Amino acid sequence: MKPAMKHLTCTACVIGVALAMLTGSTPAQQVPIPQPAVEVPGPAPGTAMTKEYVQMVGRMAYLWGWPLVDNANRHKVFSEAPEPGLLGGVLPIAHNAVAMLTNYVSPEQRFVTCTNQDVVYGFGFCDNLDKQPIVFQVPDFGDRFWVFAFYDARTDEFSQIGKQYGTKPGFYMIVGPGWKGDTPAGILAVLRTSTSVVAVAPRVFMDDTEADHAAIQSVISQINFYPLSQFDGKMKTKDWSKLPHFPAPKPSGKGETKWVNPETFFDELPAVMKQVPPLPGEEALYDWIDSVLEAAAKDPRIKQTLTETAAAAEREIIDPFFQWRYNGRPAGNGWNSPVDGARWGTDYLNRAATAKSNMYDNLPEETKYIYTDDDSSGKQLNGRNTYAVTFAKVPPVKGFWSLTLYNDVHFFNPNPLKRYSLGTKNKTLKFNADGSLTLYAGAKSPGADKETNWLPALEGTFSLYIRAYWAEPAVIDATWQPPTIKMM
Repeated sequence: MKPAMKHLTCTACVIGVALAMLTGSTPAQQVPIPQPAVEVPGPAPGTAMTKEYVQMVGRMAYLWGWPLVDNANRHKVFSEAPEPGLLGGVLPIAHNAVAMLTNYVSPEQRFVTCTNQDVVYGFGFCDNLDKQPIVFQVPDFGDRFWVFAFYDARTDEFSQIGKQYGTKPGFYMIVGPGWKGDTPAGILAVLRTSTSVVAVAPRVFMDDTEADHAAIQSVISQINFYPLSQFDGKMKTKDWSKLPHFPAPKPSGKGETKWVNPETFFDELPAVMKQVPPLPGEEALYDWIDSVLEAAAKDPRIKQTLTETAAAAEREIIDPFFQWRYNGRPAGNGWNSPVDGARWGTDYLNRAATAKSNMYDNLPEETKYIYTDDDSSGKQLNGRNTYAVTFAKVPPVKGFWSLTLYNDVHFFNPNPLKRYSLGTKNKTLKFNADGSLTLYAGAKSPGADKETNWLPALEGTFSLYIRAYWAEPAVIDATWQPPTIKMM
């Protein structure tokens, strides 16, 4: 007898005994009521599905699966890299390794939205970790802030590797969910992922000074990822300034590279679902979605409905997430912030919103993100105006903080000053007499005496974005208030 039916039968017996006590009859006289097995959720194969039902399941599947397909398509491009290099000459790309920049990310890159110019980035994808673990090196960063973020195929960050965790310099290893090998001597710790694909993004803070640009190079050269078969207990170095350049995907408009295509989404989703096991409690959701995908594979009309549903869901559900007012919850003075970034679990709403607007967040303990499209009166920011952004108190952090200005598609705005953010890295900021700090945003200079505190904007809509790395509790629990933004 199947376990589920055993439970149901025993429950019926208990009811029978209770009835016997009330009626005076014996348990043998009671007939248990048959109960249906619920081992396979969703309709049985071949069940008729109305167009409206397919649309309903399709919309939910699109919201749930959008970040997974986005991540999978990025991984596909990265897995074609024959060695660490630069995608389009500007973005680190590597397969079962990482590639590191040697300076701030280029303002011309269009592959990832909302990058910053506070850190030196690295990036790569690792896979097949059940058979071949990857060793990664942690240099001695001294007092410099740094963090290595590891993301599973759901875009959850599962690592705690960085300055705020007290991670020691040395060798570490990342393994897959099914790896059963031994840990070699000299490996300080092992990270185990729940999915077969992992995205890796080192971030290392760098001041906006020539001296620090030079000082960081020896540290960055020791950041290295390689297969376990190459581990010999010796720190390997690499000159990241000599990376090869690889062709970039074709542009898909002025915004970010289009990693999710509604027309092919439901062709790609089944393979992604097979690679990403369900979280506890998601089994029924997987079977529910699978039942419609299986029906679509046999019925062209159902497949057409799913394709049309994907296009509608992209417009009606996903596209609005690009607006910061639909990301997270209010943080004060018109700003919004994610609640538990990169620790999404079954929070499909915020997972999809972040994947659309700002892929690969850090955990809140590492970075608190706060953003807005509007001034403090609720009006859209526009570069034709000049705004005073006044911090009563700058974000209290143990790492660093910054304010970045993005254009309408979350990329840097080219400007003669080549300035895209202001914060801890800038040593010439002018504070007010009372200790507050006013920064300025707009297309026109706020005046020569204020230009050190100016973020140039385009003459059009833009957004502002605060990062607080290794933030104090007041930032994380929102008792610290973001700045006011007032038109001058």
